[in-house]
Formats: sequence, structure tokens, C-alpha cells
Amino acid sequence: MQTRLRISVRSVAVALLAVACGAAAAHAPVSLKQAFKGDFVVGAAMDEAEITGQDQRDDTLLAEQFNSISPENVLKWERIHPQPGQYNFDLADKYVAFGQKHHMFIVGHNLVWHAQVPDWVFHDDKGNLLDRDALLARMKDHIFTVVGRYKGKIQSWDVVNEAINDSDGTLRQSLWYKIIGPDYIEKAFQFAHEADPQAQLFYNDYSLENEPKRSGAIALVKKLQADGIPITGIGIQGHDNLDWPSAEQEDATISAFAVLGIKVAITELDIDVLPSTRHQPTADVSLKIEQNAALNPYAKGLPDSVQQQLATRYADLFSVYFKHRDAVERVTFWGVTDAGSWLNDWPVKGRTSYPLLFDRNGQPKPAYDAVLRVASETKNH
Repeated sequence: MQTRLRISVRSVAVALLAVACGAAAAHAPVSLKQAFKGDFVVGAAMDEAEITGQDQRDDTLLAEQFNSISPENVLKWERIHPQPGQYNFDLADKYVAFGQKHHMFIVGHNLVWHAQVPDWVFHDDKGNLLDRDALLARMKDHIFTVVGRYKGKIQSWDVVNEAINDSDGTLRQSLWYKIIGPDYIEKAFQFAHEADPQAQLFYNDYSLENEPKRSGAIALVKKLQADGIPITGIGIQGHDNLDWPSAEQEDATISAFAVLGIKVAITELDIDVLPSTRHQPTADVSLKIEQNAALNPYAKGLPDSVQQQLATRYADLFSVYFKHRDAVERVTFWGVTDAGSWLNDWPVKGRTSYPLLFDRNGQPKPAYDAVLRVASETKNH
């Protein structure tokens, strides 16, 4: 009888332990990549400290939470190709190696842009502007060299970045445009496709939720398609704020591109909670605003009321992304934690910004929980 009792007590203990473990597992944190598995990949942009392994905390968060990465700067022309015939691949190689190690979807950002490109690209050794053929040759060399090096490793490229004017949807009068002509965009996509026929090729831009700019991007995509130029999708950057864009604007924007038969990626997502002097939303890196205490109201911490507004905004946007999961293939945050966000220095240098899901200590914010709830609630209904 005593033996039976001991067995019974031990069995109960094991059963209780199993129940406890099951309950713990049920309440274990779910990562972003797990929450949206089967819907779209969730990524983050890596800065130099994360790429070189100097920021172990962020590297751990990247591996645990995300299944896609983008490079903030290391693949931009001025960093990877600073002088004629001189390529610096060290950081880019480390970036790609991180993604391969953690079995991530790796994005290349970017190949052709009007900013962060050295002046020498557009000039000869006497300082004169190049002609069309000479600049096309430099573009082709750059794209073939960079894309070719990472063929089969980088799965998707932002081929052309921010080529459309904010106000009216016309093409930006960059030196690419002035020297080559409007078909510089077609040529960039052609060269990228030739360098890696399997890579996804995206056009990437900000403020596409504004109708004039969106119309310009739609016209651009349609022209590329009509001319037989390979384009996989559109990158909607997603540099948003607490008031813009509305969920309805985001819904309409994704829908407008999805009907063209292309993929949609949210490529640089963050939500600015700070006041701005901007009349229209923009992510133009040339914009600078002088320091003003009124533009940095949360230097000592973000009030809970604003935390909750941020959480609501993220939930609303992710509800739209989930609704369009057949078209949206990835959502990438522009940074890992608030500490590393570019918004700490733009458009006001040195301000204290709070645009992401993880705070300055790498801890999840209410917005993180709100995003996970979107995945849970939408999938359970």
C-alpha cells in the first residue's frame, strides 16, 4: 500500500509539473518572426556596431526577433565604393555573413540614389560632368560588381531609391536624371537583373501614401512593366508619425500597388512621436531643423500616454499589413532599439526619439505587445 501511495504521489507530482510547464510554454514570449510566420517576414535595419558585433545586445535581439535584415548604410555607394576602382567590402561581407548565420532573408540597400553617392561618380578627372555613356558605364560597373559579389546571398535589392518628387510625383532632377535621362531607372533595373537574375528587385521611396507621389510611383511601375523591365515590387518606407498616414491611407496605398501584380514591402518602418515643423511628411535626408527645446519634449522619458498612442498606431498599421498579407512580403523596422534610431539626429540633431518597438535598454515597449496582439487576434478569428 505504501509503495502504491509513493507511486501515486510521484505521478501526481509529474502531472502537476507537466501542467505547469505547459502553462509556462503557453505564456512564453512569442517573437515577431514567430507571430507572423506564414504571413510575411519581419526585419530590422542593422547599423555598423551591430554588423561588427560591438553591440551584442542588439545582435541577440536581431537573432531572436527577426528573420530579415537590411543594412542602414554599409551598402550605399559612398561606403562600399568611395573612390574610382576602390571597393570596400569588409562591412558588407560581415552584414551578409550575419544574415546567413541566422538563416535570414537578406536585403541589399541600395544601388542607385541621389544621396550618399560621391561626387566623383558624376565627374571626370578634370571635374567636368560625365556624358550619358560614361555615367551608364560607371553605374553598370558598380551594380555588376556589388550585386555580382552577393549573387545568391542577398535575395532582394532596393535598386533605385527615392527618385520621385514629393510634391507632384514627377521624377527628381538628380544628376542621374540630368546626365542619363529618365531611363536611368530602367537601366539600373536591367543591370541588376543581369547581375543576379534570381534576385528580387524593388523601387523604394517614402511618403507614397500621399496621392500625388503615389500616382507618380504607379506610373513608373506601369512604364517599367510595359517596357518589359524586371521589377518585383515596391518598397513603402514607412517613416510615419502619430497622425500620418491613417490606416485608410495605408490600406489604399498597398491596394493600389497590389493590383499592379507586384509585391509590397514596408522597408523602413518607424513612427516619430515628436513634434515637427514639417508641413508635409517627408524623409528627405537633406532636411535640417535647428535645435529647439520644444521639438525635444521627452528628453527624460516618454510619458505613458504617448506610449499608448504609439502602441495604438503600430497596432493599426500592422492590422493593415496583415489584411494585405498576400501582397506584403516583408515588414522591416528602420533600426532595432530607440537608442540606435536615425530619428535621434533628424531633422533635429541630438533629440531623444522613441520610434521603435524596443526601448533604449533593449526592452519591449507597449507597442511590441500591441503588434503581437494583432497577430494573435487576427489569426484566431
